[in-house]
Amino acid sequence: MRRIWIESAAILCAVVLLGGCATSKDKLLPHGDHTMLDVWNQETGGSAGGGQAARQLLDARQGLRRPLTEADVQAAPATAAAYTRTAANEIYRQFHRLPNPDLVMYVFPHLAGTDPVPVPGYTTVFPLYQRVQYAMPGERLEDY
Repeated sequence: MRRIWIESAAILCAVVLLGGCATSKDKLLPHGDHTMLDVWNQETGGSAGGGQAARQLLDARQGLRRPLTEADVQAAPATAAAYTRTAANEIYRQFHRLPNPDLVMYVFPHLAGTDPVPVPGYTTVFPLYQRVQYAMPGERLEDY
């Protein structure tokens, strides 16, 4: 029973694949007389007519426009100040370094080299990450 299902699924996949190869590009995507520029001008109200589309586009743009309120005018300098470089905010770091803890490793006494030379045990320290990583502004607030 299971073999019949597998065989019928394989035949169905083969038929679908062969059917997809049998169609032509021109039949699926027929070419018209219009170029892309003609379609663009028609839909956006460009030089090739499209008066109704141009009117709808203008109405949509007018709906998005609004005058600035007094609160917007008052908040604009404070908003821009967060992104403006000044001597005051240059002192403070915007990109904080992420912690890179030191790892302490003990190397046991061993023999090294082609002529086995005894090496005494020692301790070494190395950083966990190879490079220094930085946080994006506002990502990490605590100072290190």
